Amino acid sequence: MFFVLSKVVWFVLSPVNLAILLAGLSGLLAFTRFARPARWIGLISLIALGLMAFSPLPRIVLRPLEDRFPQQDARKGPVTGIVVLGGAIGVARGDVVMNSSAVRMTKAVELARLHPQAKIVFTGGAANLISEATVTEADGAKLLFEGLGLDPARLILEDKSRNTRENAAFTRRLVDPKPGERWLLVTSAWHMPRSIGVFRKAGFAVEAFPVDFWSSGEPDDFIRPYSRAPRALEIADNGFKEWVGLLAYRLAGYTDELFPGP
Repeated sequence: MFFVLSKVVWFVLSPVNLAILLAGLSGLLAFTRFARPARWIGLISLIALGLMAFSPLPRIVLRPLEDRFPQQDARKGPVTGIVVLGGAIGVARGDVVMNSSAVRMTKAVELARLHPQAKIVFTGGAANLISEATVTEADGAKLLFEGLGLDPARLILEDKSRNTRENAAFTRRLVDPKPGERWLLVTSAWHMPRSIGVFRKAGFAVEAFPVDFWSSGEPDDFIRPYSRAPRALEIADNGFKEWVGLLAYRLAGYTDELFPGP
């Protein structure tokens, strides 16, 4: 129920979607007796889209999330296993496709080569709400990892999870980690606080290995506007989603902290 509700609610409350829906509502009301409030609704939606598309707002929203866990030295060992969260890969026309978070996958391959004794665990099923998928993210991960030369015997693929909470719970049951083992968790830096929170709640002691940074880490992150609206809107949407997700997961009891840290 939580999965379905989260998908439906976020479709409406996603800042970009909400601004577009409000703009559409404004257009409809413009030809009615509510024309005056329609103009205000249209103006507010336009300002919101402008701030997300061309101002430093996306970086301001994202930066605290990305600063929460420090970067690590990839060569530091030993490593028992590397857990890679889905959200970056899929399969289309029988081949691998990746989105703007593809570095989750490429960093996993780099870590696998630096630590040849480590297991490689990928967790990600199909998060489709309307149609039933015939392939999963895990299928894409298998194609990619084996295509790049990783030994199939090292791979552990979890293909049932649909969200971060299920990533943690299903992976914990699948790998059964032992005390004293060192497991790295690889996901986007902006997604790491929520991810660490649910893995801790699931009783899986993982070590944060953040990748896929979308802010530069420089002081001008807070003043530098974007020049490409589509990229800025994507970053803004992901940033706001993570903050809402942190609150929702805490209220649902999926994490013990509102803003998990090191």
